Amino acid sequence: MTTLESNPSTLLNSDPALIPIAEKVQRGKRLTLDDGWTLYSTNDIWTVLDLAKQVRDRMHPGVAYYNINRHLNYSNVCALSCKFCEFYRKKGQDGEYTRDLEYIREEGRKAVESGATEMHIVGGLNPYLPFEYYTDMLKALTEVAPSVHLKAFTAVELVHLARIAKVYKKDDPKSGVRWVLERLKEAGLGSLPGGGAEVFDERVHKEAFKTKIGAHEWLDVHLVAHEVGLNSNCTMLYGHVDKRRERLRHMEILRRSQDQALERLGYEGDPDAYIADGIEESEQITAPVITLNKDGVTLPTPAMSERGGYYQTITPLPFFPDGSELEHLSGPGGVENLRTIAVTRLMLDNFPHVKAFWIMQTLPMAQVMLEAGADDIDGTVVWYDITKAVGEGTHQETTERDLIEAINEAGYEAVERDTLYRRVQRDGSNWRVEG
Repeated sequence: MTTLESNPSTLLNSDPALIPIAEKVQRGKRLTLDDGWTLYSTNDIWTVLDLAKQVRDRMHPGVAYYNINRHLNYSNVCALSCKFCEFYRKKGQDGEYTRDLEYIREEGRKAVESGATEMHIVGGLNPYLPFEYYTDMLKALTEVAPSVHLKAFTAVELVHLARIAKVYKKDDPKSGVRWVLERLKEAGLGSLPGGGAEVFDERVHKEAFKTKIGAHEWLDVHLVAHEVGLNSNCTMLYGHVDKRRERLRHMEILRRSQDQALERLGYEGDPDAYIADGIEESEQITAPVITLNKDGVTLPTPAMSERGGYYQTITPLPFFPDGSELEHLSGPGGVENLRTIAVTRLMLDNFPHVKAFWIMQTLPMAQVMLEAGADDIDGTVVWYDITKAVGEGTHQETTERDLIEAINEAGYEAVERDTLYRRVQRDGSNWRVEG
């Protein structure tokens, strides 16, 4: 790849339209939506990848992260019928399930035995389960796996929980979500995963998942989570009915939401930096633009949680059409996946991490993505029933050795991290975090 670090204006064989973008990247300035479109549309993908690699190496020099985790899908019964989803079942339909507490406790014991630092817990919007099922689940896991971090429930699930608990108010949705999060946190909830974001755009919402919560509600859930001191993550499911400009809009909304979280943590912003016009979801955010991609900027840490939570990572997820109502679509290819990881790293300048989730990218592609902006490839997983991208069935597992070798082969030091991105020191299944 051509290096841009010394002087972007002297690039050889590069698209001239990328030169001013490269200069902004060097200075750690926020890119515009037009810049994002240039990154998506240029034929010079190699320079785009190189720019993204510069940013990830500036933020995480020489290292890439993985974790030892287990996924738990507690039920696939869902009140929704999103067109892109192969996971959901209706009650009584072949393959439907809902896990009882003994099954859940056993999964917690397995997590401890395997040395997992995290359980990632999500499921369908099961209309037949009471709110107490969810607090009981967290309490049961806390009892059998007290040291394991519980990252659980997407924003979509949390709005559903507020509704079944009868605390959801259309005129004040945040209060019901806050009530739910406070009780889940008391029961053992440690942080939020980022699922259910899809692509923040009303056209996409109506066409692909019109019965699901929209961008405003999703953002409100994460705003409240940050206010009560919970960190969260976010995703972007792309390559279905969405368009590239809609993905860029999604990124703008997320980075403005993160501006707000980082301002609460005490970061200073640039009041004169670029903010996109005409994006309704961002109009109520008054925080200045805050970037983390400059030399010398300290990334947020768990020690800041007393002031509030923040988005830890963005995970771009490619759409897999097989088995869904949108299986007539082809889904994104490898080059599009690489480009999207790179554009995500460059546009989301205030997100500490970009994850190449190996389950949905494949482990070899995740390796390559470490050279294209990603700094994390996720973990051992074990059980994953949402998407079958690698082989058949729900037992989708890799070993710690495979993850370390993949990262090392890509040219980086493999660093085991916990959910909050603290380094882990390990002796078999016994582990502790640094700091």
